[in-house]
Amino acid sequence: MMPVLEPQPGPQEMFLKSPADIAIYGGGAGGGKSWALLLEPLRHSDKAEFTTVIFRRTLTQVKNPGGLWDESAKLYVPLGGKARTQGLEWQFPSGARVRFGHLEHERTVFDWQGAQISLLCFDELTHFSRAQFFYMLSRNRSLCGVRPYVRATTNPDADSWVAGFISWWIDAESGLPIPERAGRLRWFVRVGDRLEWADDADDLAVRHPGLPPKSVTFVPARLEDNPALSSADPGYRANLLALPTVERERLLAGNWKIRPAAGLYFHRAWCPLAEAPPVGLKLVRYWDLAATAKTESNDPDWTVGVKMGRDGVGGYWIVDVQRFRGNPGEVEQLLLSTAAADGKAVRIGLPQDPGQAGKAQAAYLVRQLAGYSVTATPESGDKITRFGPFSAQARAGNVSVLRGSWSEEFLSSLEGFPEAAHDDDADAASGAFNLFQQDGGGLIDFYGRALIQQT
Repeated sequence: MMPVLEPQPGPQEMFLKSPADIAIYGGGAGGGKSWALLLEPLRHSDKAEFTTVIFRRTLTQVKNPGGLWDESAKLYVPLGGKARTQGLEWQFPSGARVRFGHLEHERTVFDWQGAQISLLCFDELTHFSRAQFFYMLSRNRSLCGVRPYVRATTNPDADSWVAGFISWWIDAESGLPIPERAGRLRWFVRVGDRLEWADDADDLAVRHPGLPPKSVTFVPARLEDNPALSSADPGYRANLLALPTVERERLLAGNWKIRPAAGLYFHRAWCPLAEAPPVGLKLVRYWDLAATAKTESNDPDWTVGVKMGRDGVGGYWIVDVQRFRGNPGEVEQLLLSTAAADGKAVRIGLPQDPGQAGKAQAAYLVRQLAGYSVTATPESGDKITRFGPFSAQARAGNVSVLRGSWSEEFLSSLEGFPEAAHDDDADAASGAFNLFQQDGGGLIDFYGRALIQQT
Protein backbone atom coordinates (compact mmCIF):
# COMPACT_ATOMS: atom_id res chain seq x y z
CA MET A 1 0.00 0.00 0.00
CA MET A 2 1.30 3.42 -0.91
CA PRO A 3 1.92 5.66 2.12
CA VAL A 4 -0.32 8.67 2.68
CA LEU A 5 1.58 11.89 3.20
CA GLU A 6 -0.32 14.86 4.60
CA PRO A 7 0.74 18.34 5.72
CA GLN A 8 0.44 19.34 9.35
CA PRO A 9 -2.73 21.33 10.02
CA GLY A 10 -2.26 25.07 10.16
CA PRO A 11 0.28 27.13 8.19
CA GLN A 12 1.88 24.16 6.45
CA GLU A 13 -1.49 23.03 5.10
CA MET A 14 -2.40 26.63 4.14
CA PHE A 15 0.84 26.96 2.18
CA LEU A 16 0.34 23.69 0.33
CA LYS A 17 -3.28 24.55 -0.54
CA SER A 18 -2.55 28.06 -1.80
CA PRO A 19 -3.64 28.82 -5.38
CA ALA A 20 -1.09 31.65 -5.65
CA ASP A 21 1.34 31.84 -8.54
CA ILE A 22 4.04 32.63 -5.95
CA ALA A 23 3.62 31.42 -2.37
CA ILE A 24 6.24 32.19 0.27
CA TYR A 25 6.30 30.24 3.52
CA GLY A 26 8.44 31.65 6.26
CA GLY A 27 9.24 33.32 9.51
CA GLY A 28 10.55 31.45 12.51
CA ALA A 29 12.82 28.44 12.44
CA GLY A 30 11.40 24.97 12.86
CA GLY A 31 8.06 25.69 11.19
CA GLY A 32 8.32 22.74 8.81
CA LYS A 33 9.20 24.91 5.84
CA SER A 34 11.65 22.65 4.03
CA TRP A 35 9.39 19.64 4.39
CA ALA A 36 6.52 21.63 2.93
CA LEU A 37 8.73 22.42 -0.05
CA LEU A 38 9.60 18.73 -0.48
CA LEU A 39 5.94 17.72 -0.23
CA GLU A 40 4.76 20.17 -2.89
CA PRO A 41 6.01 18.26 -6.00
CA LEU A 42 4.26 15.08 -4.89
CA ARG A 43 0.81 16.40 -5.83
CA HIS A 44 1.87 16.14 -9.50
CA SER A 45 4.20 13.13 -9.33
CA ASP A 46 1.80 11.15 -11.56
CA LYS A 47 2.29 13.50 -14.53
CA ALA A 48 4.93 12.35 -17.00
CA GLU A 49 6.41 15.70 -17.97
CA PHE A 50 6.08 17.49 -14.64
CA THR A 51 9.44 18.90 -13.55
CA THR A 52 10.45 20.50 -10.28
CA VAL A 53 13.72 22.20 -9.41
CA ILE A 54 14.40 23.03 -5.76
CA PHE A 55 17.19 25.57 -5.35
CA ARG A 56 19.52 26.35 -2.49
CA ARG A 57 22.12 29.06 -2.90
CA THR A 58 25.02 26.56 -2.82
CA LEU A 59 25.25 22.88 -3.68
CA THR A 60 26.92 22.22 -0.32
CA GLN A 61 23.72 23.34 1.43
CA VAL A 62 21.74 20.81 -0.61
CA LYS A 63 24.08 17.93 0.20
CA ASN A 64 24.81 18.70 3.86
CA PRO A 65 23.96 15.84 6.26
CA GLY A 66 20.29 16.20 7.11
CA GLY A 67 19.84 18.69 4.25
CA LEU A 68 17.34 18.67 1.44
CA TRP A 69 18.80 15.70 -0.43
CA ASP A 70 18.88 13.46 2.64
CA GLU A 71 15.41 14.51 3.78
CA SER A 72 13.90 14.02 0.33
CA ALA A 73 14.72 10.29 0.46
CA LYS A 74 12.36 9.85 3.42
CA LEU A 75 9.49 11.11 1.27
CA TYR A 76 10.33 10.01 -2.24
CA VAL A 77 11.63 6.44 -1.82
CA PRO A 78 8.35 5.10 -0.34
CA LEU A 79 6.51 6.59 -3.34
CA GLY A 80 8.69 4.82 -5.87
CA GLY A 81 11.18 7.59 -6.48
CA LYS A 82 14.51 6.53 -7.98
CA ALA A 83 17.54 8.61 -7.09
CA ARG A 84 20.18 9.76 -9.53
CA THR A 85 22.80 10.83 -7.00
CA GLN A 86 25.21 12.29 -9.51
CA GLY A 87 22.57 14.66 -10.87
CA LEU A 88 20.78 15.12 -7.53
CA GLU A 89 17.51 14.14 -9.17
CA TRP A 90 14.54 11.91 -8.34
CA GLN A 91 12.45 10.26 -11.03
CA PHE A 92 9.04 8.79 -10.31
CA PRO A 93 7.37 5.88 -12.15
CA SER A 94 5.30 8.33 -14.21
CA GLY A 95 8.43 10.10 -15.43
CA ALA A 96 7.92 13.17 -13.23
CA ARG A 97 11.19 14.54 -11.90
CA VAL A 98 12.42 16.52 -8.90
CA ARG A 99 15.86 18.01 -9.25
CA PHE A 100 18.01 19.92 -6.74
CA GLY A 101 20.10 22.81 -7.98
CA HIS A 102 22.07 25.85 -6.86
CA LEU A 103 22.59 29.48 -7.89
CA GLU A 104 25.87 30.08 -6.13
CA HIS A 105 26.94 32.98 -8.33
CA GLU A 106 24.84 35.72 -9.89
CA ARG A 107 25.52 34.44 -13.39
CA THR A 108 24.68 30.82 -12.52
CA VAL A 109 21.12 31.60 -13.59
CA PHE A 110 22.30 31.52 -17.20
CA ASP A 111 23.09 27.81 -16.80
CA TRP A 112 19.30 27.38 -16.85
CA GLN A 113 18.68 29.10 -20.18
CA GLY A 114 16.18 27.10 -22.19
CA ALA A 115 14.94 25.12 -19.16
CA GLN A 116 11.24 24.44 -18.63
CA ILE A 117 10.50 24.17 -14.91
CA SER A 118 6.88 23.46 -14.02
CA LEU A 119 7.41 24.03 -10.30
CA LEU A 120 10.16 26.44 -9.30
CA CYS A 121 11.19 26.25 -5.63
CA PHE A 122 13.60 28.30 -3.51
CA ASP A 123 14.65 27.15 -0.06
CA GLU A 124 15.74 30.17 2.03
CA LEU A 125 14.69 32.83 -0.46
CA THR A 126 16.61 35.64 1.27
CA HIS A 127 19.84 33.88 0.26
CA PHE A 128 19.07 34.60 -3.39
CA SER A 129 19.29 38.00 -5.03
CA ARG A 130 16.26 39.80 -6.41
CA ALA A 131 17.76 39.55 -9.92
CA GLN A 132 18.19 35.78 -9.61
CA PHE A 133 14.61 35.30 -8.47
CA PHE A 134 13.01 37.33 -11.24
CA TYR A 135 15.26 35.88 -13.93
CA MET A 136 14.31 32.36 -12.93
CA LEU A 137 10.64 33.26 -13.28
CA SER A 138 11.34 33.22 -17.04
CA ARG A 139 12.20 29.51 -16.70
CA ASN A 140 8.91 28.79 -14.90
CA ARG A 141 6.91 27.32 -17.76
CA SER A 142 5.09 24.08 -18.38
CA LEU A 143 3.80 21.85 -21.18
CA CYS A 144 2.51 19.06 -18.92
CA GLY A 145 -0.95 20.49 -18.30
CA VAL A 146 -0.09 21.95 -14.89
CA ARG A 147 -0.06 25.73 -14.59
CA PRO A 148 3.54 26.73 -13.74
CA TYR A 149 3.98 28.11 -10.26
CA VAL A 150 6.57 29.10 -7.66
CA ARG A 151 7.04 28.11 -4.02
CA ALA A 152 9.63 29.46 -1.60
CA THR A 153 10.60 29.29 2.06
CA THR A 154 12.49 31.82 4.08
CA ASN A 155 13.61 33.05 7.47
CA PRO A 156 13.33 36.79 8.22
CA ASP A 157 15.99 39.25 7.12
CA ALA A 158 15.12 42.92 7.51
CA ASP A 159 17.73 43.99 4.96
CA SER A 160 16.78 41.57 2.19
CA TRP A 161 14.73 42.36 -0.90
CA VAL A 162 12.24 39.73 0.31
CA ALA A 163 11.30 41.94 3.27
CA GLY A 164 10.08 44.60 0.85
CA PHE A 165 8.40 42.07 -1.44
CA ILE A 166 6.17 40.72 1.36
CA SER A 167 5.84 43.96 3.35
CA TRP A 168 2.02 44.03 2.95
CA TRP A 169 1.78 40.91 5.11
CA ILE A 170 4.05 42.33 7.86
CA ASP A 171 3.21 44.85 10.59
CA ALA A 172 5.36 47.91 9.96
CA GLU A 173 5.81 48.63 13.67
CA SER A 174 6.34 45.24 15.27
CA GLY A 175 7.92 43.44 12.32
CA LEU A 176 5.62 40.46 13.00
CA PRO A 177 3.21 38.94 10.47
CA ILE A 178 -0.35 40.29 10.46
CA PRO A 179 -2.41 37.19 11.34
CA GLU A 180 -5.52 38.07 9.32
CA ARG A 181 -3.44 38.55 6.16
CA ALA A 182 -1.79 35.14 6.28
CA GLY A 183 -2.43 33.30 3.03
CA ARG A 184 -4.33 36.19 1.39
CA LEU A 185 -3.57 36.81 -2.26
CA ARG A 186 -2.33 40.02 -3.83
CA TRP A 187 -1.37 40.64 -7.45
CA PHE A 188 1.47 42.53 -9.11
CA VAL A 189 2.68 43.52 -12.56
CA ARG A 190 6.08 44.85 -13.46
CA VAL A 191 6.05 48.32 -14.96
CA GLY A 192 9.57 49.16 -16.01
CA ASP A 193 11.75 48.50 -12.98
CA ARG A 194 9.00 48.76 -10.37
CA LEU A 195 6.23 46.46 -9.21
CA GLU A 196 2.65 47.70 -9.16
CA TRP A 197 0.47 45.94 -6.57
CA ALA A 198 -3.28 45.57 -6.15
CA ASP A 199 -5.78 43.59 -4.08
CA ASP A 200 -7.61 42.60 -7.23
CA ALA A 201 -6.26 41.23 -10.50
CA ASP A 202 -8.98 43.01 -12.52
CA ASP A 203 -7.83 46.35 -11.10
CA LEU A 204 -4.34 45.76 -12.50
CA ALA A 205 -5.78 44.62 -15.84
CA VAL A 206 -7.61 47.94 -16.16
CA ARG A 207 -4.65 50.07 -15.10
CA HIS A 208 -2.06 48.10 -17.09
CA PRO A 209 -3.74 46.36 -20.04
CA GLY A 210 -1.61 43.74 -21.70
CA LEU A 211 0.43 42.99 -18.58
CA PRO A 212 -0.75 39.70 -17.06
CA PRO A 213 -0.68 39.94 -13.24
CA LYS A 214 0.86 37.34 -10.95
CA SER A 215 -0.66 36.41 -7.62
CA VAL A 216 1.46 36.29 -4.46
CA THR A 217 0.85 35.21 -0.89
CA PHE A 218 2.83 34.89 2.29
CA VAL A 219 2.15 32.27 4.97
CA PRO A 220 3.99 32.80 8.26
CA ALA A 221 5.06 29.87 10.43
CA ARG A 222 6.89 29.36 13.71
CA LEU A 223 8.16 26.44 15.77
CA GLU A 224 4.77 26.19 17.50
CA ASP A 225 3.25 25.27 14.14
CA ASN A 226 5.41 22.14 13.84
CA PRO A 227 4.42 19.75 16.62
CA ALA A 228 6.30 16.93 14.89
CA LEU A 229 9.62 18.66 15.49
CA SER A 230 8.71 19.82 19.00
CA SER A 231 7.85 16.24 19.93
CA ALA A 232 10.95 14.70 18.34
CA ASP A 233 13.36 17.33 19.71
CA PRO A 234 11.88 19.03 22.80
CA GLY A 235 15.20 20.77 23.49
CA TYR A 236 15.16 22.63 20.20
CA ARG A 237 13.12 25.52 21.59
CA ALA A 238 15.73 25.98 24.33
CA ASN A 239 18.37 26.25 21.62
CA LEU A 240 16.45 29.07 19.96
CA LEU A 241 15.86 30.83 23.28
CA ALA A 242 19.61 30.78 23.91
CA LEU A 243 20.34 32.71 20.70
CA PRO A 244 21.34 36.39 20.87
CA THR A 245 18.47 38.87 20.76
CA VAL A 246 18.42 39.60 17.03
CA GLU A 247 18.68 35.96 15.94
CA ARG A 248 16.19 34.87 18.60
CA GLU A 249 13.64 37.45 17.40
CA ARG A 250 14.14 36.39 13.80
CA LEU A 251 14.17 32.63 14.24
CA LEU A 252 11.78 32.18 17.17
CA ALA A 253 9.36 35.10 16.81
CA GLY A 254 9.60 35.52 13.03
CA ASN A 255 10.42 39.25 13.25
CA TRP A 256 11.09 40.91 9.87
CA LYS A 257 12.09 44.32 11.21
CA ILE A 258 14.69 43.67 13.89
CA ARG A 259 18.29 44.66 13.14
CA PRO A 260 21.51 44.65 15.15
CA ALA A 261 21.56 47.70 17.43
CA ALA A 262 23.28 48.86 20.59
CA GLY A 263 21.81 47.24 23.67
CA LEU A 264 20.40 44.20 21.87
CA TYR A 265 23.51 42.07 22.32
CA PHE A 266 24.58 42.99 25.83
CA HIS A 267 23.20 44.50 29.05
CA ARG A 268 25.30 44.87 32.17
CA ALA A 269 22.28 43.71 34.17
CA TRP A 270 22.81 40.25 32.69
CA CYS A 271 26.21 39.91 34.36
CA PRO A 272 26.56 40.12 38.14
CA LEU A 273 29.60 41.97 39.50
CA ALA A 274 31.76 39.84 41.78
CA GLU A 275 34.41 40.84 44.31
CA ALA A 276 36.54 37.74 43.74
CA PRO A 277 36.54 34.83 41.30
CA PRO A 278 36.04 31.24 42.46
CA VAL A 279 39.06 29.01 42.84
CA GLY A 280 39.98 26.50 40.17
CA LEU A 281 39.08 28.54 37.11
CA LYS A 282 40.49 27.49 33.78
CA LEU A 283 41.88 30.75 32.34
CA VAL A 284 42.52 32.22 28.90
CA ARG A 285 43.37 35.69 27.65
CA TYR A 286 42.47 36.75 24.15
CA TRP A 287 43.91 39.84 22.46
CA ASP A 288 42.22 42.06 19.91
CA LEU A 289 45.19 43.87 18.42
CA ALA A 290 45.65 47.43 17.22
CA ALA A 291 48.89 49.33 16.64
CA THR A 292 48.26 53.06 16.41
CA ALA A 293 49.19 55.53 19.11
CA LYS A 294 46.70 58.16 20.25
CA THR A 295 47.27 61.76 19.13
CA GLU A 296 45.22 64.93 19.37
CA SER A 297 43.77 64.39 15.90
CA ASN A 298 42.87 60.71 15.82
CA ASP A 299 40.66 58.14 17.57
CA PRO A 300 42.39 54.81 16.93
CA ASP A 301 41.24 51.37 17.95
CA TRP A 302 42.38 49.88 21.22
CA THR A 303 44.48 46.82 21.86
CA VAL A 304 42.31 44.89 24.30
CA GLY A 305 43.15 41.71 26.19
CA VAL A 306 40.25 39.99 27.96
CA LYS A 307 41.15 37.44 30.59
CA MET A 308 38.31 34.98 31.03
CA GLY A 309 37.83 31.98 33.27
CA ARG A 310 35.49 29.02 33.12
CA ASP A 311 34.34 27.23 36.23
CA GLY A 312 33.21 23.64 36.57
CA VAL A 313 29.47 24.32 36.35
CA GLY A 314 29.17 26.16 33.04
CA GLY A 315 29.90 29.66 34.30
CA TYR A 316 32.24 32.19 32.69
CA TRP A 317 34.15 34.92 34.54
CA ILE A 318 35.72 38.12 33.19
CA VAL A 319 38.59 38.57 35.63
CA ASP A 320 40.74 41.24 33.94
CA VAL A 321 40.76 43.52 30.91
CA GLN A 322 43.84 45.30 29.56
CA ARG A 323 43.18 48.26 27.23
CA PHE A 324 46.00 50.12 25.49
CA ARG A 325 46.79 52.41 22.59
CA GLY A 326 50.31 52.42 21.27
CA ASN A 327 52.66 51.61 18.42
CA PRO A 328 53.52 48.01 17.43
CA GLY A 329 56.57 47.84 19.68
CA GLU A 330 54.62 49.06 22.70
CA VAL A 331 51.82 46.58 21.98
CA GLU A 332 54.35 43.76 21.82
CA GLN A 333 55.79 44.78 25.20
CA LEU A 334 52.28 44.85 26.68
CA LEU A 335 51.63 41.30 25.49
CA LEU A 336 54.91 40.08 26.97
CA SER A 337 54.51 41.82 30.34
CA THR A 338 50.87 40.71 30.66
CA ALA A 339 51.79 37.12 29.83
CA ALA A 340 54.46 37.20 32.55
CA ALA A 341 51.98 38.61 35.08
CA ASP A 342 49.28 36.07 34.15
CA GLY A 343 51.61 33.09 34.31
CA LYS A 344 52.07 30.09 32.07
CA ALA A 345 48.80 28.48 33.17
CA VAL A 346 46.84 31.10 31.21
CA ARG A 347 46.34 30.18 27.57
CA ILE A 348 46.82 33.08 25.13
CA GLY A 349 44.75 33.63 22.01
CA LEU A 350 45.67 35.89 19.11
CA PRO A 351 43.79 36.78 15.91
CA GLN A 352 45.34 35.97 12.57
CA ASP A 353 44.32 38.46 9.94
CA PRO A 354 43.83 37.13 6.40
CA GLY A 355 46.69 37.39 3.96
CA GLN A 356 50.40 36.78 4.21
CA ALA A 357 51.05 39.85 6.38
CA GLY A 358 48.54 38.63 8.95
CA LYS A 359 50.13 35.19 9.03
CA ALA A 360 53.59 36.69 9.41
CA GLN A 361 52.50 38.95 12.30
CA ALA A 362 50.81 36.07 14.11
CA ALA A 363 53.85 33.81 13.65
CA TYR A 364 56.15 36.55 14.96
CA LEU A 365 54.07 37.15 18.10
CA VAL A 366 53.85 33.42 18.79
CA ARG A 367 57.66 33.23 18.64
CA GLN A 368 57.99 36.20 20.99
CA LEU A 369 55.68 34.43 23.45
CA ALA A 370 57.71 31.23 23.43
CA GLY A 371 57.23 29.33 26.66
CA TYR A 372 53.52 30.17 26.88
CA SER A 373 50.54 28.31 25.46
CA VAL A 374 49.58 30.47 22.47
CA THR A 375 46.93 29.93 19.81
CA ALA A 376 46.71 32.12 16.70
CA THR A 377 43.65 31.43 14.57
CA PRO A 378 41.92 33.14 11.62
CA GLU A 379 38.66 34.83 12.55
CA SER A 380 35.67 33.56 10.58
CA GLY A 381 32.30 35.19 10.18
CA ASP A 382 31.35 38.79 10.87
CA LYS A 383 31.81 40.44 14.27
CA ILE A 384 28.16 40.09 15.26
CA THR A 385 28.17 36.37 14.50
CA ARG A 386 31.36 35.88 16.51
CA PHE A 387 29.94 37.82 19.45
CA GLY A 388 26.66 35.91 19.38
CA PRO A 389 27.64 32.85 21.46
CA PHE A 390 29.14 35.00 24.25
CA SER A 391 26.07 37.25 24.14
CA ALA A 392 23.79 34.23 24.52
CA GLN A 393 25.66 33.01 27.60
CA ALA A 394 25.60 36.50 29.14
CA ARG A 395 21.84 36.76 28.60
CA ALA A 396 21.38 33.37 30.23
CA GLY A 397 23.15 34.64 33.37
CA ASN A 398 26.21 32.48 32.87
CA VAL A 399 28.76 35.33 32.76
CA SER A 400 30.08 37.19 35.82
CA VAL A 401 32.38 40.21 35.81
CA LEU A 402 35.01 40.85 38.47
CA ARG A 403 34.76 44.36 39.89
CA GLY A 404 37.83 46.40 38.88
CA SER A 405 39.04 49.74 37.60
CA TRP A 406 38.44 48.46 34.08
CA SER A 407 34.95 46.98 34.54
CA GLU A 408 32.85 50.12 33.91
CA GLU A 409 34.59 50.92 30.64
CA PHE A 410 34.41 47.29 29.55
CA LEU A 411 30.68 46.96 30.29
CA SER A 412 29.88 50.27 28.60
CA SER A 413 31.78 49.22 25.49
CA LEU A 414 29.85 45.94 25.26
CA GLU A 415 26.53 47.71 25.69
CA GLY A 416 27.39 49.97 22.74
CA PHE A 417 28.15 47.06 20.43
CA PRO A 418 27.76 46.98 17.43
CA GLU A 419 27.01 50.69 16.92
CA ALA A 420 29.82 52.15 19.02
CA ALA A 421 32.87 53.61 17.31
CA HIS A 422 35.08 50.86 18.76
CA ASP A 423 34.26 47.18 19.11
CA ASP A 424 37.63 46.01 20.46
CA ASP A 425 36.25 44.88 23.85
CA ALA A 426 33.50 42.87 22.14
CA ASP A 427 35.99 41.24 19.76
CA ALA A 428 38.30 40.31 22.62
CA ALA A 429 35.46 38.94 24.76
CA SER A 430 34.08 36.79 21.94
CA GLY A 431 37.60 35.61 21.09
CA ALA A 432 38.24 34.53 24.69
CA PHE A 433 34.89 32.74 24.90
CA ASN A 434 35.47 30.94 21.62
CA LEU A 435 38.89 29.75 22.81
CA PHE A 436 37.05 27.60 25.33
CA GLN A 437 34.83 26.17 22.60
CA GLN A 438 37.93 24.99 20.74
CA ASP A 439 38.57 22.76 23.73
CA GLY A 440 35.32 20.91 22.99
CA GLY A 441 33.60 22.12 26.14
CA GLY A 442 31.41 24.74 24.56
CA LEU A 443 27.70 25.25 24.34
CA ILE A 444 27.55 26.84 20.92
CA ASP A 445 27.27 23.90 18.56
CA PHE A 446 23.65 24.85 17.87
CA TYR A 447 24.63 28.23 16.47
CA GLY A 448 24.36 27.96 12.71
CA ARG A 449 22.97 24.41 12.82
CA ALA A 450 20.48 23.48 10.10
CA LEU A 451 17.34 24.70 11.80
CA ILE A 452 14.49 23.04 9.94
CA GLN A 453 13.58 19.45 10.58
CA GLN A 454 10.32 17.52 10.45
CA THR A 455 9.67 13.92 11.30
